[in-house]
Amino acid sequence: MKKLSARRRHPLAALVVLLLALAATGGLYAALAPQKAVADDTQQSLAIEEGKKLFSVGCSSCHGMSGQGSKADGPSLVGVGSAAVDFQVGTGRMPAQQPGAQVPQKKVAYTQAEIDQLAAYIASLGPGPVTPSKDQVSTTDASIANGGDLFRSNCASCHNYQGKGGALTNGKYAPDLTGVSAKHMYEAMLTGPQNMPSFPDSTLTEDNKRDIIAYLKEVNSDDSPSPGGFSLGSLGPVTEGLFGWIFGLGALIFVAIWVAAHTTKAKKS
Repeated sequence: MKKLSARRRHPLAALVVLLLALAATGGLYAALAPQKAVADDTQQSLAIEEGKKLFSVGCSSCHGMSGQGSKADGPSLVGVGSAAVDFQVGTGRMPAQQPGAQVPQKKVAYTQAEIDQLAAYIASLGPGPVTPSKDQVSTTDASIANGGDLFRSNCASCHNYQGKGGALTNGKYAPDLTGVSAKHMYEAMLTGPQNMPSFPDSTLTEDNKRDIIAYLKEVNSDDSPSPGGFSLGSLGPVTEGLFGWIFGLGALIFVAIWVAAHTTKAKKS
């Protein structure tokens, strides 16, 4: 007992006890922790590392080596989240070919695996909107009618009532939403790319977003009828009014000329 008591008073005794406690804690965690969680952490770290390499080659010239952005070329990406990266890169808008009023959609330069790695790296720079899951963008139980009401109230002023797009000011435009995937539409509403305002869940809930997506898919499907007759591009009252003005007024003028001509002939005879 005297020997044990003497060892307990040794200056290094506390350090030895601490090291033993840490080793025991680490061993218990390794033995009892879910293997899936450990594997997921490792996979996420690898994705971030690979994403950083892709970013340094394809994005850093505009957005800076650490995603801090630059005044001349690209904005800061700190806090934009993985959803913004998945949308911008997944639709081919990024990397941008050249500066302009608006970056157009083009052929995608990366595979989906590489896009996921880029998104993982950008997400590691700061918290932001997360890429939605398949369940989040599923329209299985969505309300098309409610989606139509929400779209006409919040989106039709720019995208037109059927999502065919339209011109804005200073060379900008609202793109055509025909054929856009449900995930990218969801991400656009969540992040507000370029000239579009963002609609977080506090403004449009997940159900609201799914309803809007369901409405757009319904009205732009090949099987969707046009109850008003000719769709005229589905661009709304502008094209309809122009059609009515040119062809309707033209037809009236033609009829008036025809009636006048035949009335004159009848009088002469």
